[in-house]
Amino acid sequence: MKSKQRLYANLLALFKKLPPSVIALLLQFAAFALTLLSARLSGLQPHPLVFALLCGLLAMTFSRLVGLAGWWLPIQLLFAPALVLALALDIPPNFFLAAFLILLVVYWSTFRTQVPLYLSSHKVWRALEGFLPQPGTNFRFIDLGSGLGGVLTHLADARPDGQYAGVESAPLPFLWSCLRIKLGGYRNCNVQWGSIWDDSLGICDLAQYDVVFAYLSPVPMERLWRKARAEMRPGTLFISSTFTVPDQAPQQKIQVNDLHRSTLLIWRM
Repeated sequence: MKSKQRLYANLLALFKKLPPSVIALLLQFAAFALTLLSARLSGLQPHPLVFALLCGLLAMTFSRLVGLAGWWLPIQLLFAPALVLALALDIPPNFFLAAFLILLVVYWSTFRTQVPLYLSSHKVWRALEGFLPQPGTNFRFIDLGSGLGGVLTHLADARPDGQYAGVESAPLPFLWSCLRIKLGGYRNCNVQWGSIWDDSLGICDLAQYDVVFAYLSPVPMERLWRKARAEMRPGTLFISSTFTVPDQAPQQKIQVNDLHRSTLLIWRM
């Protein structure tokens, strides 16, 4: 009995180490199999949309039980019904191919990093102006996960005396930000394509910067904090939008009155 319990515990531990997207897909398969088996045993033949809703409810329940993040729950609930509705509408396959390719170039590394594309608001951009060093200090600022380059170009307009760098791993946002910087003539801005964990990118050495800004997700924050503590110079600022560092209370919080009720969390290193 104990050996079986250990086996189940080990399998559960391995299961939870999988990327959340893989776990979510496996739970969808499990929900489909269980719903199909229940329908066969009961002799019922539910309408395809009802069957899909039952699959969604089961998948959502399983997701809650295994501890997936809350935002996965509506996705799990609606995934199968959305497939049924899409098939009923007889949408051309090329539409789905185009949608997949667009999502691929926008969310290129989300599967691996668990950091989707979050776009900060103009009010956040303006709030960041107040944390830049005094004029004449020749400061450097980096946006980790710079998206479409809005933070960099806004700050470059507001404070042209600074040097602004960004790192982005998704192809389409990276290309967009490059065009934005090039066409806008921002000579004090620079964006590189790659991972913030890639030591071969000299731009990711945080010792170079006076202000480090990140708007990522809860997943990488603990690792990013260790990187910031190891590399950033005393007196420099580490700022996270919305997502905090586990067990590390910020020295300052700024509530931004935007649509998402963003919060800037500030640590002085």
